[in-house]
Amino acid sequence: MDRCFIFAAGTFYGLRRRPEAGDFVIAADAGYRTCRALGIVPDLLLGDFDSMDQPTDFAHVERVPVEKDDTDTMLAIKTALDKGCKEIYLYGGTGGKRLDHTLANLQSLLYLRRRGARGYLYDNDFVWTVIENETLTVARTVEWGLLSAFCLGDRAEGVTETGLQYPLADAVLTAEFPLGVSNHIVAPEAAVSVRSGALAVGWQLPPL
Repeated sequence: MDRCFIFAAGTFYGLRRRPEAGDFVIAADAGYRTCRALGIVPDLLLGDFDSMDQPTDFAHVERVPVEKDDTDTMLAIKTALDKGCKEIYLYGGTGGKRLDHTLANLQSLLYLRRRGARGYLYDNDFVWTVIENETLTVARTVEWGLLSAFCLGDRAEGVTETGLQYPLADAVLTAEFPLGVSNHIVAPEAAVSVRSGALAVGWQLPPL
């Protein structure tokens, strides 16, 4: 299988892509409630069940200890990689009351990229992914739509951004100054590339 959908326990802002036949679906702890509300039956419910009680009417459960190094969402990501998935769509990975989990899930996008997969983290009319030593092309779907790029690490060198209100050419981004925040896509397509380093790139989506 190529695609995995993970539903975590953060804020759910609406379904942008729906799982299809052959996709692997994981509910991470209370993300199971979102699946139930959407009428989606996950292939696996994984978690320590500190956000909800373990359901008694669902058989495909993997219960993990509360005290562990991985979050439930990271365990779901590792499971997706073990299944051979190359595209991971993460819902409920932002919002809520836990900024720490949002930051953890952004970091997990780099974990995926360095293992040959790409993750997409859905926020409120926004989606995030990570690029490393590569180029990403984004189609404009919102007039004057926002795009942001942040350095993940000490330095990202050779950063070039085209099709944006404020273009960059062979620039250096660092983790100490958010130069890449809140740009605007002004062309039919925008491109963000980095020669050396990693960037978290997010862009605006049309409202549902």
